[in-house]
Amino acid sequence: MANSQIIVAFLTIVRREIRRFMRIWPQTLLPPAITMSLYFAIFGNLIGPRIGDMGGFSYMDYIVPGLIMMSVITNSYANVSASFFSAKFQHNVQELLVSPTPNWIILFGYVIGGVVRGLLVGVIVTLLSLFFTDMNLENLPITIIVVFLTAILFSLGGFINAVYAKSFDDISIIPTFVLTPLTYLGGVFYSIDLLSSFWQSVSLFNPVLYMVNAFRYGILGVSDIDVGFALAIISAFIVGFFLYGLRLLNKGHGIRD
Repeated sequence: MANSQIIVAFLTIVRREIRRFMRIWPQTLLPPAITMSLYFAIFGNLIGPRIGDMGGFSYMDYIVPGLIMMSVITNSYANVSASFFSAKFQHNVQELLVSPTPNWIILFGYVIGGVVRGLLVGVIVTLLSLFFTDMNLENLPITIIVVFLTAILFSLGGFINAVYAKSFDDISIIPTFVLTPLTYLGGVFYSIDLLSSFWQSVSLFNPVLYMVNAFRYGILGVSDIDVGFALAIISAFIVGFFLYGLRLLNKGHGIRD
């Protein structure tokens, strides 16, 4: 397959994915905006003043990066898991698999679609946060790199979930029982310095902790984790998830069954 054809195939998949979630924007973009606004109002304005400062910042300023990252994580994951499972359920994905399009292009196309939705929701939530707090970017390159890598990672996670899912109910199992606990326990609402040494050690096994803290460093300049190490962890997960997702696609697991 020529390079020009590969590019056309990739852009076609990405364009279709973007059109899919933009066509139903009241279901894909509006709910996270409303949910995050409630978080800002309740945790930031109502509860925040009673908690006081955290990490040298007001509680509202401290949780904003975590809430932005949480919206990116959930929407990147949800977009790919729902989209690929729907294609698998409707037997549309078989058309791609029998085409000359390389499997890595198929995977990458779905992932970029999830990244676009995750970043778009992240931008919307960031704009909403400006109504509740002033935001200063301490390190713009780190901020962009972290949010982009995180969106890629959880788009890949959503793809793997969709491959294994056998029904629409299976799509919600991982977000409910794995993703949500990891996110809430990933330092979104607190610094791990508040935890005992034992629970600090346990928290280090939570990959979301590295993403939230690296992103918080980009915005506020503070982090509970070494940023370089956090980027290495995120990159390692991306490589592992990509290779595993590609292996599943090459084998046709859950698709050709």
